[in-house]
Amino acid sequence: MNKTKNHINPDKLLLSKWTALNPVNKEKHFIVVKVNRDDNDIVTSCHLEAVINHREMLIDWQCLQDNLLWLTGWK
Repeated sequence: MNKTKNHINPDKLLLSKWTALNPVNKEKHFIVVKVNRDDNDIVTSCHLEAVINHREMLIDWQCLQDNLLWLTGWK
């Protein structure tokens, strides 16, 4: 199976929308509400907020590149 990646510009990550391909607790649609950067201004992680219940979770932003787990936009 050929695995391709979602192409993400870290500078445009804030307020981007994502769809989880394996939803848990009916949490399928997410929006990036906070982006964390290190001392060199490099993006290290982000906070995703579930649209359905506003629960936040912290993830490594590069996990969003895995198109087997995440799709860009709300599908």
